[in-house]
Amino acid sequence: MKSISSIQSKKNGSLNFTMYMIGGVVLLVIATLASISFGAAQMDLSVAWGAIFSFDSSLTEHQIIQTLRFPRTVADMIVGASLAVTGAIMQGTTRNPLADSGVMGISSGATFAMALCFAFLPGHNYGQTMLFACLGAAIATGLTYLISSMGKRGMTPQRLVLAGMSISMLFAALSSAVAIKYNIGQALTYWTAGGTASAKWGELLAISPLFLIGTVAAIIISPSVTVLSLGDEVAAGLGLNTTGVKLVSTLIVLVLTGLSVVVVGPVGFVGLIVPHIVRYMVGVDYRYIIPASALYGAGFLVVADLLGRLINRPYETPLGVIFAIVGVPYFLYLSRKQRREFE
Repeated sequence: MKSISSIQSKKNGSLNFTMYMIGGVVLLVIATLASISFGAAQMDLSVAWGAIFSFDSSLTEHQIIQTLRFPRTVADMIVGASLAVTGAIMQGTTRNPLADSGVMGISSGATFAMALCFAFLPGHNYGQTMLFACLGAAIATGLTYLISSMGKRGMTPQRLVLAGMSISMLFAALSSAVAIKYNIGQALTYWTAGGTASAKWGELLAISPLFLIGTVAAIIISPSVTVLSLGDEVAAGLGLNTTGVKLVSTLIVLVLTGLSVVVVGPVGFVGLIVPHIVRYMVGVDYRYIIPASALYGAGFLVVADLLGRLINRPYETPLGVIFAIVGVPYFLYLSRKQRREFE
């Protein structure tokens, strides 16, 4: 009877996952249509969609759709999926419900590296930008894990969050110092505010392969992340190579975080909020959480970017502001729920 109920439970879990994925696809399609149709510039829907199916380069409205709204929407989907996947992986591998690339200082490390790139390589190309962002993310990750593992107790979820927040503040201060010293404050401020308004098709084509590789790799290791989320000792007892899984997952996080920071800037809380919402829907199995996080993260960022364009039209509200308004209260709610002590 136990085996029959277990099989039935797995079937129900798969059915729920399929239903939620279908719902996510529908929501993403609706959000994408709305993102292309509406923005700071007002135009008829027929004109907006004429730019997609019958492009006329002589029309300003068609140019707006093809060069601004369409690539911007695609960038939102890529970055949203990337940040949500990194958050899900980090929460699973560290067993820390507060883990996120922004909270853990990884985005700030990438931002500092970008500031150095702006200061010392004014004629930098997109490949150099990506390299700097990934190196900065790697350094921040190494420092966070190193600091949190010091002491007799070793690494704990509480120490990991505290270390990440400390590293985040350190790199934020260093970025400001570089901006002041080398007079790049305006460019850095515009970029750190967060947004995909400047996304270009060439840049998206350059990052798409990395995004696909990182996302597919995350889905491949998702069963191992599920086992690892039970704890290192349990995972090792089940025969899992915990060191190898952590190494691969860290590389995925670095690549996807660096990619996101280059495109949109240091936008936080996407990787914190989306995996928790998804976990509530599909359960605790990361075979379901990671792909669902990618789908809902994409839709989440598309909707947020659309709101940023509409709430103060014709002016835009940066994504960083929108996510701070939503993310900070949610972070405090989670910390209270998990009874985290931050003294």
